[in-house]
Amino acid sequence: MSNFYKTFKPLALNTLAQAAIIFIAGCSQIPKYERPAAPVAAQWPASTPAAVSSTQPLDWQSYFTDPTLRTLIEIALKNNRDLRMATLNTELALAQLGVRRADQFPTVNAALTGSRTPNSNGAINSAYAGGLTVTAYELDFFGRVGSLKEQALAQYMASAEAAQTAQISLIATVTQAWLALLADDELLAVTRQTLDSRAESLKLTALKLQNGAASELDQQLAQTLLESARVTLAQQTRQRALDENALVLLLGQPLPEAAQLAPASPTAAPHVSLSQLQLAELPAGLPSDLLTRRPDIRQAEQNLIASHANIGAARAAFFPRISLTAGVGSASTALANLFSSGSWGWTLAPQLMLPIFDAGRNQANLEAAQVGRDLAVAQYEKSIQNAFREVADALASRATLAAQVQASQALLAAETTRHHLTQLRLEHGAASQLEWLDAKRSLFSAQQTAVQTRLAYLQNQIALFKTLGGGSHMAQAASPTAN
Repeated sequence: MSNFYKTFKPLALNTLAQAAIIFIAGCSQIPKYERPAAPVAAQWPASTPAAVSSTQPLDWQSYFTDPTLRTLIEIALKNNRDLRMATLNTELALAQLGVRRADQFPTVNAALTGSRTPNSNGAINSAYAGGLTVTAYELDFFGRVGSLKEQALAQYMASAEAAQTAQISLIATVTQAWLALLADDELLAVTRQTLDSRAESLKLTALKLQNGAASELDQQLAQTLLESARVTLAQQTRQRALDENALVLLLGQPLPEAAQLAPASPTAAPHVSLSQLQLAELPAGLPSDLLTRRPDIRQAEQNLIASHANIGAARAAFFPRISLTAGVGSASTALANLFSSGSWGWTLAPQLMLPIFDAGRNQANLEAAQVGRDLAVAQYEKSIQNAFREVADALASRATLAAQVQASQALLAAETTRHHLTQLRLEHGAASQLEWLDAKRSLFSAQQTAVQTRLAYLQNQIALFKTLGGGSHMAQAASPTAN
């Protein structure tokens, strides 16, 4: 073992140990973080049902039991481009976090050089050198590098929460698009049946007109109702095509065969009925539960934490920056003797940079960071208020829509009975053709209202599921430490 190695090893280890101790004990300039108070009431508005605290995650796989819907959601989670971009943004933030973490450690490079130069005597001079170098490693005495790392960590966590928000939104949007398709098919089935019925009514009215049992006005009314049904059929057919296109875009691929919802024939009933779908009653919980349930609120809080770390980095700019350049290596005129005893050498060159005059740049950066923190606080509070309003709206709609569904079903039953009785009265000459046609028109309207009201109720349930943070995997959130 060379004399140099015996001398250098204790010195190098001692220097690195001291640097590590100073590094670990570096002064952080990050302000102490305290979560702002939620700027909302402790309870939901009085018009909504009473709630109790509930921190149980809302798992979409448990909430949605229909196999077709579950298949569509799984396809969307795999193929949707918006969700893919959100996931890639998270991976990008994780890579950037890795860069900031690496800044806390020295970069060690190995170098080996050789040269051959002719001298004035015609001989060739050879020179070889090799060794290890550490270039401009910043000793983070005042927490600048650590603050930047903490900022990158919070930004990564924020991007992970943004991906969770995108997933929740996708699940809810796919479900609502699927419900819209079911409603379209039910409305089309009702309209086709009505169209056939009105065509028969027009033929019957024409025969009665020939026999003097109906007036020209009766025939024109029957014709009007028939054409009105044709207009409705065209509108509903177009709307169904648009709704299917929207669902295909969400899925990122054409509808799978198992999810083809259209009736097998124009007169066939839809494969799935809205009235058959039952969604469990969701516990609203307390407003404070949203702070942990909603990933968009957690994202806003991580952005707030990142703004605190940015202040720490801006404060550290007022203090000296100390960097270290070091090297150890060997030089020789013969490659074979490059690492032999007595050819070793080392360098240690610390550098200190103290800000003296910067025309107010550091102060401006600090003020900008502080304003950024205040802006992040406002955004965090706004995200809580938006979440509170969305849940309160969904809860308020749930009670009224449930009553509306019951009323629409009662209306449909009444109109069905009225149509049947009017048909009997017409057959016995106790009702006019006009009364009969009006009963058919009212029945068609009640049938459409029942479908549309049921759709609105189910979509409100999905909206509540979304606003409560349903579909977010809180327990499986990515851990930067683990990565």
